Amino acid sequence: MARRRTAPPTSAEERLRTLGQLTGQILERIKLQQARVELAAALQRQCLPTEIPRLPGLQVAGRYAPARDGLDIGGDWYDVFPMQDGSIGFAIGDVQGHDVEAAAYMGQVRTCLRAVAVATTDPAEVLRRTNDLLVSMGSDLFVTCLFARFAPATGELTASRAGHIPAVWATDEGRCDVVMADGGLPLGIVPDEKYTSTRRQLTGKGAFVLLTDGVVEGPDYEIEQGLDRVVELVRDACGADPDSLAAEVIKVADLTGHSDDAAVLVLTYDA
Repeated sequence: MARRRTAPPTSAEERLRTLGQLTGQILERIKLQQARVELAAALQRQCLPTEIPRLPGLQVAGRYAPARDGLDIGGDWYDVFPMQDGSIGFAIGDVQGHDVEAAAYMGQVRTCLRAVAVATTDPAEVLRRTNDLLVSMGSDLFVTCLFARFAPATGELTASRAGHIPAVWATDEGRCDVVMADGGLPLGIVPDEKYTSTRRQLTGKGAFVLLTDGVVEGPDYEIEQGLDRVVELVRDACGADPDSLAAEVIKVADLTGHSDDAAVLVLTYDA
């Protein structure tokens, strides 16, 4: 049976009434989307540490830059917290997707990491247990993450990656490398994923920079170009204070033409 078409408005008054209804619907959708953006921004702020622990010989600073498009906010975060054995845990990650769902999932990931780190201090084991927890939640989202642990008693930094981009490490002797820490798949995809850790002895002076792909990748930049630019900055500013270095690194995101949010976590040490 043929569907009867609705006859178009026949008078100026009816046309105006229809236009008013459509305008009202559009405004309601705008208000709803704005509310979602504001909620995502609030969740994002809650997932960034309000206070970063300080240790002798180690200084830490972080930066977060929201997406240029407000609809894409949410997903990147970093965290710093003391662990049971007196070491310090460092996490940085990027949730697939944006908006309220990604920001809420980011909060779950952060909570899981902190909870798991009470039972174990090995970064690979922290990621393994966190992954299993996230898989058990049954979400469609996943997250890349780099988790590191600094032991002040020994000066050892241990790191493991879950599908995350590498870190950058520089020393006052002129060495500056992209650090391909061992790891595995992003968190939340498959159960029983195994992760491995890489250990480094931090001697002398140096900087260890963790970041998300929003810093180094965009329409105008390949990820390798972005990492090369970060390497240049870290090499040239290795002796700078972490706040200044973090501020310079986060600016790389402006060069890439990124639309994603971006996060940077800088550790400088003097052993």
